[in-house]
Amino acid sequence: MSKFIKSFLLTFILLGVGSQLLFGETVYKFNLKTEINSNAWRLVKNGLQQAQLNKADYVLIELNTFGGEINFADSIRTRLLASKIKTIVYINNNAASAGALISLAADYIFMQQGGSIGAASVVNAQGEVLPEKYQSYMRSLMRATAEVKGRNPQIAEAFVDPSISIPSLKMDGKLLTLTSEEAAKVGLITGEAKNINDIYTALKIDSPNVIVYVESVLDKLISFIIHPMVSALLVLLIIGGIYLELQSPGIGFPLVIALLAAIFYFVPLYGQGLADSWEIALFVVGIILLALEIFVIPGFGVAGILGLICTISGLSFSLVANDFLDFKLSYPGMLFNSFIIVLGAILLAIVLFVIFGKNLIQSTAFKRLVLADEQQADQGYTSSVLKADMLGRRGVAKTVLRPSGKIEIDGVWYDAVALDGFIDAGDLVQVEKHENYNLFVRKCV
Repeated sequence: MSKFIKSFLLTFILLGVGSQLLFGETVYKFNLKTEINSNAWRLVKNGLQQAQLNKADYVLIELNTFGGEINFADSIRTRLLASKIKTIVYINNNAASAGALISLAADYIFMQQGGSIGAASVVNAQGEVLPEKYQSYMRSLMRATAEVKGRNPQIAEAFVDPSISIPSLKMDGKLLTLTSEEAAKVGLITGEAKNINDIYTALKIDSPNVIVYVESVLDKLISFIIHPMVSALLVLLIIGGIYLELQSPGIGFPLVIALLAAIFYFVPLYGQGLADSWEIALFVVGIILLALEIFVIPGFGVAGILGLICTISGLSFSLVANDFLDFKLSYPGMLFNSFIIVLGAILLAIVLFVIFGKNLIQSTAFKRLVLADEQQADQGYTSSVLKADMLGRRGVAKTVLRPSGKIEIDGVWYDAVALDGFIDAGDLVQVEKHENYNLFVRKCV
């Protein structure tokens, strides 16, 4: 080996050692100070990925939460347990419920003096303790996580189960919650810390190279889109777009709006692990059934009812984590809330379009956005203004009037509205009145 190569390698090694001494070990830090939900899961997942890309020696999570959804807490727990990078959780105030589970999955736990950890029983939105199947699942997660990290599994279970007796720490029949001092005494945590620098000192991390995770614009956009209020608005646009498209000829702007709203609704939820393929398929089947009911099958029967059920269920189930209708992993009450969000948005869409729909459809701006079919004169269409002598004349319904549709009188087609609510194609009709370009007809008896 030449002297030049030897010198180059020696310089490279010295530079590497020097940079290590100068900057110390790399710590990748991010905060988890929110409800444990899909946003929290995405934050932790992205944070750990970035830490790996930056070849970090430690991942430091500053935690302050009262809990959240079990399935996302379990996903975070699993990712922390599988991490090849040393993980540190700094409990800055509270690690309750799902927060306690996440903390137990870290290699090191530090708590701010005066902080607390525990109270991990599964409750609903009203704070009521849920049935045993929920508690059993949470107990198993807490116990398994503590065992993997060499922590006392009995203490971890006592966070969930009040029947576990630990006289030195809690009264029988009460859930266990530990202060920072108590957690340190029983060896559940690595130690107390007034600030992050105390953690570096305790772990002998000298002159750490700290990289702070910054949420990207895309992350912020996804967080915004999956907010319940935004989801409700997207449902309103989906229903409203479909309604307007059915009221106007051709494929145009309303259908585009409905499709875009459906994409913005389902894609982020699918990426977050909430919406599954079968839920999206359920929604699509519902739309198809509704279309068949409107355009093919007369009346409003089984297809229409099933279409409504499938559409509403597909939209609602997509908002809640579940294992094919097994909702024990989701936050209690989320399924009910999701149906309220979807049904509320649909009802609001109906009210708005009943009040404003007619004016919107007839507005000049709306008509410019709709791609209308070309109606040829040789096909019987006419754009002439209706005359008073149309009153009392008889014709035949060329399409189903539900209540609007097309009729033919003396070989000329007209827009018509059924005063009786529904007239089948082929039925004889009689003109009762007319307004502007519309005839109002009744079925001949």
